[in-house]
Amino acid sequence: MKKILILMLAISSFAYSQTDEHLSSFNMVSFTYKHDKKWMAYLELQSRSIEEFSKPDYYEVKGGIGYNIDKNNQPFIGIGRYGTYRDSKFYQEELRVWLQYIYSQKLGKIKIDHRARAEKRFFYFPQKDIADNTSRFRYRLALTLPINKEKVEPNTFFVNAFDEIFVGPNAPTFKRNRFFSGIGYQFNDYVNTNLGYVWQREFTASGNRNLHFLYVGLNFTFDRLKYFETHHIPIAD
Repeated sequence: MKKILILMLAISSFAYSQTDEHLSSFNMVSFTYKHDKKWMAYLELQSRSIEEFSKPDYYEVKGGIGYNIDKNNQPFIGIGRYGTYRDSKFYQEELRVWLQYIYSQKLGKIKIDHRARAEKRFFYFPQKDIADNTSRFRYRLALTLPINKEKVEPNTFFVNAFDEIFVGPNAPTFKRNRFFSGIGYQFNDYVNTNLGYVWQREFTASGNRNLHFLYVGLNFTFDRLKYFETHHIPIAD
C-alpha cells in the first residue's frame, strides 16, 4: 500500500504535466481544539486562486463541533461563509451548514477515513440581488500512511491521498470529483503541515472543466488535557 500511495503522487504530477491547463493555488490553515477525549472544536481559514495563481478569488471561513463516540466514530456539525470573486468584483456569497460523520479504521500502518457529509447551501449574488439555495451530499475516502514511524506522532513524515464525490438533487446529479495526493510532516504534538496536488473535475449543465491546485496546509492543535492519542490532519476540503 505504501508503494501505491507513492505511485499516486507520481501519477498526479504526470497527469497535470500532460495538460495545458494552468495551476491554481489552494491554501489552508486550521485550528483544532480538543476539550477532552470526547469533544473538539474546529476552525478553518482558506483561500484559493482559481483563475490566476497569484490572485486569490475565493475564500472560506468555517468551523464546527465534533464528538468522539469512540476512537473510530465522530459526528460533526459545521457552519461556514464562502465568497467568490470574478474580475476583482465580489460575485457570490454563500452560507453553508452541514452534518457529517467520520468512520475511521486501521489497516496495518494505514489510517482509513470514510467521511459522509450532508450540506445545506444558501447563496446570494450581490450584483444581481438574487438569492438561492440548494443541498449537496459528499463522500470522501482518505488514506494516511506514516513513512518513518509506526503512527503519526512528532517528527513523522507521512503521505496521504483521498478521493471525494459530490452529488445533488438538481441536474446533473453528479456535481464534482476531487482527488488529492500529498506529503506531510508532523513537527510536534501541536503543528503539522501538508503539501500536495488537488485535481478537481466539475460537472455542470453548461459544460465540464478541470481545475488543478497546488495545495499548502498548516494545522495547529490545542489539546487541553494533553492526551495526544491521535493527531488530526485536516486536508483539502
